[in-house]
Amino acid sequence: AADATAHLVENPHVPEALHGHDVLITLGLLALLGAVFLRGFTEAIGVAVVLVVVYLSLNVVVIGNGLWQIATEPSVVGDWSSALTQQHGSPFVMIGIALLVFPKLALGMSGFETGVAVMPQVRGDTSDTVEDPAGRIRGARRMLTSAALLMSVFLVTSSIVTTMLIPEAAFEPGGEANGRALAFLAHEHLGNVFGTIYDASTIAILWFAGASAMAGMLNLIPRYLPRYGMAPDWARAVRPLVLVLTAVAFFVTWIFDADVDAQGGAYATGVLVLMTSAALAVTLSARRAGQRKQTIAFGAVTAVFVYTTVVNVVERPDGVKIGGCFIAAIIVVSFLSRLGRVFELRVTSVELDPIAQRFVRDCARRTIRLVANEPGARDAAEYDDKVRQIVADHDLREEGDIIFVEVTVTDPSEFEATLAVAGHVLHGSRRVLTLESASVPNALAALAMHMRDTSGATPHIYFEWTEGSPVVQFLRFLFFGVGEVAPVTREVLRRAEPERARRPHVHVG
Repeated sequence: AADATAHLVENPHVPEALHGHDVLITLGLLALLGAVFLRGFTEAIGVAVVLVVVYLSLNVVVIGNGLWQIATEPSVVGDWSSALTQQHGSPFVMIGIALLVFPKLALGMSGFETGVAVMPQVRGDTSDTVEDPAGRIRGARRMLTSAALLMSVFLVTSSIVTTMLIPEAAFEPGGEANGRALAFLAHEHLGNVFGTIYDASTIAILWFAGASAMAGMLNLIPRYLPRYGMAPDWARAVRPLVLVLTAVAFFVTWIFDADVDAQGGAYATGVLVLMTSAALAVTLSARRAGQRKQTIAFGAVTAVFVYTTVVNVVERPDGVKIGGCFIAAIIVVSFLSRLGRVFELRVTSVELDPIAQRFVRDCARRTIRLVANEPGARDAAEYDDKVRQIVADHDLREEGDIIFVEVTVTDPSEFEATLAVAGHVLHGSRRVLTLESASVPNALAALAMHMRDTSGATPHIYFEWTEGSPVVQFLRFLFFGVGEVAPVTREVLRRAEPERARRPHVHVG
């Protein structure tokens, strides 16, 4: 959007009144982009298709005209060659300078990285499965290959024509071609009318360039972050998320003062780090698969990206600083979100097998008593000791309705899951329910609520106090899903069921 503003204010037909108001113009363009996405995702994609076709067609005209001038005017190549040899007499020096300047082309790859983010939107075959989405993979490969070919051809050819046809002074800060080289050629060689049309197309495409990033985030954030507790549950809704992302774009524009060059360093760093990581991942994958030739080829590509990234970081250290701030902000916000959602029920559904259902039916006639027990050796002595302790601590008259519940902690990063509960009869008479979950308290609370809803009887849950610092125990629960289970289970139940009379009872001994 900032780049679009630069093209807008540099157009000779734009009123002088707009000059000096880059931030306001950029904010207006961002608000307009947000409004398009609020209208609907399909509408946004439709606008993008039209803008891209028009923009690429105009670029073909500008670059084609430039290449024709280079081919028909030998003096252009001669002047460029003379300037090249005068400044750098040795071919090795030329190669060295080219290697030093090469990383500046990194911004030319911007946008390609967002293709990865929108791959889930690619339509697959009807025969695709979760395990083998062959159609979607084929479509994604076609999309990325097309983007790579188009971007490579336009990047190389545009670099050739702008280098040979534009005076060096015009590229300096404040120069007519600074940040708008192709637009300069359009005005200079094809007239102001065509140049203005090109400017309008460029402004539109640059304004909408954030659409790919927006589409990627609208696809990835609702799918993953709420699931891991790293974003509030309302982030699954598209329109509120569009407003949040637009607000973030406003903030970034204000921080950078809508300066194209200032934003370029941070953006180039992000693009290069992402693509370097992807290249390294593919190299390691090929090596693990024993593909020697592919490993060497991918390794060479990775080396180029590593070099480009390092040079870019050295030349523009602000990019790393800004990227680090964004990463820190994401981590802090994600942690606060997870902390705020830690007492949610966090279970989408509970499924009991036939044996577990029979346990609930049998005990519901009297009292459902659930005893939280850590999965262990599961020998008779363990269960006998536990029963004696529960009966003694809580002065129970009988032990016949006790059901042991053993939760095995899986990946604690998973924030939401379906509970699959299996029933077992051990040592002749001990009822045991086993299940897996990312969090013990949330699983126990969800199980108790499910039993209440399906049987009509309010369960009782029995715990032991855990030895240790309460703070340490809470942190263990937050990060690993274990810790002081009793009070956390009670708090989850309290929030899930405000009516105390209907809430499952928690006992601690």
